[in-house]
Formats: sequence, structure tokens, C-alpha cells
Amino acid sequence: MSDSKANQQLLIEGAGCASCVGKIEAALNKTPGVVSAQMNFADRSVLVTGTASTQALIAAVEAVGYNAKALDEQGDEDLLGEKELADKAYYKTLIRDTVIALSLGAPLMLFGLLGGDMTVATDMQRAAWLGVGLLTLAVMYFSGRHFYTGAWKSFKNHNANMDTLIALGTGTAWLYSMVVVAIPEAIPPMARHVYFEATAMIIGLINLGLALELKARGKTSAAIKRLIGLQAKTATVIRDNKEVEINIAQVLLDDLVKVRPGEKIPVDGVVNDGHTFIDESMLTGEPMPVEKSQGDEVAAGTINTSGSIRFRATRVGKDTALARIISMVKRAQNSKPPIGRLADIIATYFVPTVMIIAVLTALAWLNFGPEPALALAMVCATTVLIIACPCALGLATPMSVMVGVGKAAEAGVLIRNGEALQTASKITAMVLDKTGTITEGTPQVTDLLIADKHQQQKVLQLAASLESGSEHPLAQAIVNKAKEQDVELLPVDSFKALTGLGVQGRCDNKALLFGNAKLMQQQGIRLGDFSERAHNLAKQAKTPMFFAIDGELAAIIAVADPIKEDSIAAIERLQNNGIRVIMLTGDNKETAAAVAHKAGIKEFFAEVLPEDKANKVKELQHSGELVGMTGDGINDAPALALADVGFAIGTGTDVAIESADITLMRGSLHGLADAIAVSKATLKNIKQNLFGAFIYNVAGIPIAAGVLYPFFGMLLSPVIAGAAMAFSSLTVVSNANRLRLFTAHKAKETQA
Repeated sequence: MSDSKANQQLLIEGAGCASCVGKIEAALNKTPGVVSAQMNFADRSVLVTGTASTQALIAAVEAVGYNAKALDEQGDEDLLGEKELADKAYYKTLIRDTVIALSLGAPLMLFGLLGGDMTVATDMQRAAWLGVGLLTLAVMYFSGRHFYTGAWKSFKNHNANMDTLIALGTGTAWLYSMVVVAIPEAIPPMARHVYFEATAMIIGLINLGLALELKARGKTSAAIKRLIGLQAKTATVIRDNKEVEINIAQVLLDDLVKVRPGEKIPVDGVVNDGHTFIDESMLTGEPMPVEKSQGDEVAAGTINTSGSIRFRATRVGKDTALARIISMVKRAQNSKPPIGRLADIIATYFVPTVMIIAVLTALAWLNFGPEPALALAMVCATTVLIIACPCALGLATPMSVMVGVGKAAEAGVLIRNGEALQTASKITAMVLDKTGTITEGTPQVTDLLIADKHQQQKVLQLAASLESGSEHPLAQAIVNKAKEQDVELLPVDSFKALTGLGVQGRCDNKALLFGNAKLMQQQGIRLGDFSERAHNLAKQAKTPMFFAIDGELAAIIAVADPIKEDSIAAIERLQNNGIRVIMLTGDNKETAAAVAHKAGIKEFFAEVLPEDKANKVKELQHSGELVGMTGDGINDAPALALADVGFAIGTGTDVAIESADITLMRGSLHGLADAIAVSKATLKNIKQNLFGAFIYNVAGIPIAAGVLYPFFGMLLSPVIAGAAMAFSSLTVVSNANRLRLFTAHKAKETQA
């Protein structure tokens, strides 16, 4: 199976409400070869995973009364461009339909409000209202045709949706009015009221609501647009010793690519020659440019700010980190959190339930209502049908998820699915791996204590020269320290590694020893008060090493894996949010205690083997905690998989996208706190939307059915119901777009 067919995207036409989602997903999931189908009602698209052919998928959608169009063969930018053009065309059509419908409906409604006679009593009135009825029929054809064709398709497929409710409501109002005009004598005199204005106004207002909703929906894809906008269009490659500018799609693996100052990196690669600083903020959220030279990795979409470099292409096309990030964000935006799936299930049963309520409402008014019972039954049943359309219910979750996932991506946080987005907001315990998560992950020289008669620069030169022959990580830290200070390394003779002790050799005609206290004791080198100083360093989670020259102690060089600059503040943010923070490490207890104390962590487990980390996560879960696990996504994989939410710490292009539920593109733990903050804000937004949609429908249906009439003599007009239904969707969309203003601040949490 090729990658292009592993995931296919369809654009759905004719899906009018949340109840459509379940029918379309069910039809696609029954198609042979389909592994999963997830519809995003907010942007009317379906992401299908499996081996089924595009033709089979389209046929399945058409079989349940909708139209589908394949979008999977196009590039992301082409796809978005096509959808934007389609949305603009649809928006113009909706506005045209609104103007046509309201041009008739508004004057008729105003006529009635100003005291005009809306009944049929004379032949003159019959003729006038017949003309109005025919004009209303024209409005129904030109402005409301999509509602009626959608309802007919649903009926043929034994389904019901929003179109069904609108078609029944407006159709009933028009048909009743035409009966009044055609045979008024068949209707009691007090019930000879026409409702043409209701039909025209409802069609106009619902079209207007759909147009405004479409306009607001367009803003939710802003994050994807920004990510796609990061991609370069062309690349300059070196072929046959000549610089050639080619389309990005033509870049091949191992091509030598040249990038000048101010240009975007076109594909992923490794620097071949040159030196520069690259702005990676669009991928990682880190504002400071990162220094790059020979051997360093560069990522597509980042910006070369200063020098000119040439690099070898290592990942091109859909394999680049940026392409994978775009794909992951799109998948996450289409996925549903559990709270969203519940809304879909409810919506599936909602429309049939509403139709039953409308029938019961009509029967109640016909049997128990005052005169004109028939007219009141028709008005109330129509109002119930119109006000109950569950559009807002279907938009409530996907709109918030789309914006929330996009906001997280802007902050360098990649959320893999809707379930992780929801669960992250409820985490009660966060397990942090120490090395590379809380700490930098690379040992560094922290202290250089020089004995009398020796010079620091000379000691560092000799120690680094001796250690340059060792592959030990601590030795590399000393060599790196010398390089930072531009210290020249000297040749070493008679180098020998002493297992469990250290190393020895000759350099600059001097006998050198470098290692632990045991080595010094074996060689009879006196440590004096340096022994106590070494002990104090060890208590600070540092590894002290002794350096001797010609049989005399010259220095203690201490090496440690330092805590990241912002880890302490980020851990404090988590704790201030009521999250229990626990550190796991394979280091000894003394080092673990020192790191935990410095980082402000009260609970830690030391000397934990990688295979035991998952057991610690399991223990916390059994004690009732909802556990998040944060690690590097490789040796912590079992624990990441077992945790309720796994967070992978990624750096640059080497992102463990597939190893965890949420990937933090930058190394900072602030990304962890940001992810949880975005998750909480998104879930809160979803709950607000669902509450608004449910309350609107639950409260609106009884009022529409006429429950207030016996007490206050009040009935809800179908026109008001149509306007309220249309604008409830707009309210949900607008509330979801409020999330775009949300900022997960490093210093304090700001709730949306």
C-alpha cells in the first residue's frame, strides 16, 4: 500500500448538521479496506485510513445521500487553496440566496407587524396572496433548493438531517398557506392566516447564518495555513558544479543545497560547509536563532538569518519534519476527543426525536388547543422543527479542537489526537525522566579548582589533551570546555585507560594522571583539603575528577549534567496547577537527591532501570493518579506508551512524533506546561460550546411547542426560531475562535 493511499481526504458536500457525521462515518467504516474514517464537521472533510479505493469511498458516501470529492492527491497548499476558492464561491451563493429570500420575507413580515391583514377573506385577498405564494415558491426554488434536495436524498436513504427539518418546516408553512388561499372555505374563518413570510424569512435567515458561520469557520485553519506557508517554493542545488534553482518537489536525497542569508531552508539536511544562525521559532517556539556549522542538522521551513551554508538533503517531500508536523496537526484536528464522540452519538438520534416531538406537538394542539387549532398546530410543529436543528451541536467540538491543536502547534507542541488533548487537561501526576528532560543531557565542566603553583589555562590544556584520547562522556565535556576557550590541544604519548580508575599519559614532557580518588591513592598523590572539596562537589550532583602533573595534584575538575535554565520555573508552573511532579532516574540516590532538590521536586526514584519506569507509572495509576510521562521518546517508550498521556521531548528535526501522544518540539519543560494549559483551555471551550448548544435545544423545543401559551398566551414565531437556530451556530463558531486569542504564558496561566 502506498503512502498516498494510507490516508485519503474527502470533501463532503450536503452535510448539513451533526447527525450527518455519524451516517457518513458509519457508511465509510463499513466499506471493505477501511481501517478508520473520521469526519470533521467543522470543515466538512473526512480523513480515511485504509486500502479502499477512492471510487469505493465516494460511492459509499453517495449511497447515504451525500456528495464527496477526493482531495488526497493534491499538495497541502493546493488543497487549502481549492477549499478556500470553493468556500468563497459557496459564501457568495449563500449571500445571494439570503438577499433573494429576505427581499420577499422582510417586507411581508414588516407588513404583518404594522398591522397588515395576513388572512384570506375576499377574492381580492385570494388573488394577492396567490401571487405572494407563487413568489414564495420561487424563493423556495432559488434560495432554498439545497435544503429540499438534501432532504429528498436523506429520505431516499431512510435518513433524516437538518435539511429534513428545514424542508418539513418551511414546506408545511407554505403548503398550509396555499390551502388557505386555494380553498379558504375548508378552513375555519379564524384559521385563515397565511405564513408565506415565515417560509421566506426562515430560508433567508438560515442561509445568512450558514454564510456567517462559513466566514468564521475559515479562521480556524489559520494554523495549518501558517505551517504550509513556512515551506519554501524553490531550492538552489549544486549539480555538475553549477547552481541550479529548481522546484522544491524536484530536490533529491543527497542533493547539495545552497542557502543564502534570509532564505528558507527548503528540505531537511546536514550542514556540509559554512556557518550561520538559523531561526527555528516557527517549528520549536524558541525565539533565539540557533548556531549551525558543519555536521549540524537543519530543518525545512526554518530561516537562515546570517551566513551562507551548503547542506546535504537527508529528508525531502513528505518525509521532512515540517511535512510530518503538518500531517500530524491535520490528523489531530480531524480526530475527536471522547466528549466529541458523545455529542456525535446524541446528534445521530436527535433529528428523529425532534420529528417525533413535532408530530406529538401538532397532535396535542389539534386535540387540546384552542381555535384555530389547525393553524396553531401547524405553527408550533413548524417552530419545533426549525429551532431544533442540531448544527451548533455538531460544530461545538471540532471547532474548538481545530483551534486548540493549531494554537498548540504555534507553541511548538504537537498533539497527536483529540483524546490526548482532552486527557492532558485532567493529569494529576507528571513523571519526568531526569537526563535530557530536566537536565541538558550533555555533561559540562562546572568547576575547575586549581592547586597552588599551577595556571588554569595550562591545566585545562594538558587535561583536555590527555582526555582527547578517551571516548568517555565526561572526557568529552573537558575537551568541549577547552574548545570553548580556544585552547590548543597538544599531542599525547603513552596514553593508557585504567579501568575503573581513569587515564594516564605523557604530554609536553610531563607525566599526567586523570581519574578518581582511588587512582590518586594508588599513585601516592596527596589530596590534602581537596578531598573535602571533592566531597562537597559530589553532594551538589557533580562528578569530581582529580588531575595530577608529575606526581603532584594540580586540580579538581568537576563535571555535571546541568539542569536546564527554565526547568525549575516550568516545574513550579506544573505544581501550581495542582500536578504532582515525580522524577525518575537511573542515577545514584545522592545525585538524584541533589537534582530533585535544585529543581524543586519533592518525590523522586533513583537507580531505576529503563524497563522499571513503566512499572512506576503503573503503580501511580493503581493509586488513582491520572499519569503523564515525559521522556525522550526512545528508551522511555514503554513508560510513554503506558502513561495516560505520553509527552516526548524532541529537539530540532529529530522529533519522536510517533512515540508519544504529545511531542514537545523544543527541549524546554515550559512546552509541557503550555500543552496542559492549551488542553485545559480547549476543553473548557468545548464544554462552553456544548452547554450552549444543548441548553439552546433543550430550552428551545418546549417553548417552540407552546408550553408558555397556557400561562402567558405566548407562542414562538417560526421566523424567530429560524433566526435563533442560524445564529446559534455562529455563536459556537465565534466562541471557538476566542481560543485563537489564548496565550499559554510562561509566568502565569491565562484561562480562555
